[in-house]
Amino acid sequence: MTAGASASQGEIRSSSRPRSRVIWIVLPVGVVVVLLVLMMATSDSSMDRAVDSHLLGEVAPVIAGRTTDGEWFDIDDQRGIWVIVNFFSTTCVPCVVEHPELVAFSEANAAGDAVVVSIAFDDSAANVVDFFARNGGDWPVLVTDTAGVAVRYGVTGVPESYLVAPNGAVVAKIIGGVTANGLQELITQVSA
Repeated sequence: MTAGASASQGEIRSSSRPRSRVIWIVLPVGVVVVLLVLMMATSDSSMDRAVDSHLLGEVAPVIAGRTTDGEWFDIDDQRGIWVIVNFFSTTCVPCVVEHPELVAFSEANAAGDAVVVSIAFDDSAANVVDFFARNGGDWPVLVTDTAGVAVRYGVTGVPESYLVAPNGAVVAKIIGGVTANGLQELITQVSA
């Protein structure tokens, strides 16, 4: 009977070891997940994040070309008003999320105080035209030969936007999505 009891204890001991290993693996992973959630919950929003750029204070690099509606656009023709240069892609989720904000900003500035120009980033003309037809937006959109524009602006990902002052100088770079209110506040702040 002692041998049988001893075998039972051996089975019990060996089956409790894997459970304790699992606990020692799951517990640290759970702590890491909780810390990540806390960090993300307390971090800055990914909307309207102005960051440093080598272009700040410089004249905006050239943006000139045919828009999706066949009109000619040249950023130099926009002197005297604020310009939001928005790099986007129709397959970029944050770009899709920010689009209604750009529509609201454009509509709020329909009197001519500011204009949006969108530059398609690695996207097809057909996708862009379809996207604007479904989601609105009545501003110049460039889709062809845009790689050079992205390089001149130093775009590393989308969405990425630049605020160009009425004098033609780049005054802000925003990574991540933008909001209509955030853009208006940025213009007010830079104007002061």
